[in-house]
Amino acid sequence: MDDKDRQIISALQKDGRLTNQELSEKISLSPSPCLRRLRQLEEDGIIRGYTAIVDEEAYGLPITAFVRIRLERHSKATVATFEAKVRALDRIQDCYVMTGEADYLLRVLVESLKDYEHFVRDELHNIAGIAAIDTSFAYGTVKRSTVFPRI
Repeated sequence: MDDKDRQIISALQKDGRLTNQELSEKISLSPSPCLRRLRQLEEDGIIRGYTAIVDEEAYGLPITAFVRIRLERHSKATVATFEAKVRALDRIQDCYVMTGEADYLLRVLVESLKDYEHFVRDELHNIAGIAAIDTSFAYGTVKRSTVFPRI
C-alpha cells in the first residue's frame, strides 16, 4: 500500500458514498486509475465493506457498557467456546482480547439497565468458563472516529 491507497481509504472512511469521480478529485488522481486502485483494495480484502454509521441513542440503544471478562481457564476449548458464543450475540458490538487482569473487553449496546441485566443473566451467564464479569457504563462520548490516523 502506498500513500495514494491510504488517501483513498481515508476519503472513503470520511464519506463512503463518494462517487469514483468525487473520490478521484479528492485524491488528485484521474478516475480510471482511482477506480483500479479502489477495486484492488477491495479484492485484496483491505477494504472489507461499506456501512452506515448510525446514532445509537436515536436508534433506541442509548446505553453503552464496557464489559471486562476473565475466563476460569485458558484452554483451547474454553477460549474457542467463549469466542464462538460472543460472535453469536448481537448485543455485543466489539470484542477485544486483552492483556492485564481481564481476558476480553466487550462493547455492548442496550436499551436500559434492565435490558443489560437480562443480557448478563440470560446470555453471558450461559457461556461456560467465565470466572468474572466487570462492567463500566459510558455516560458520554468525547471522541469516536472511523478514520484511521495517517502513517
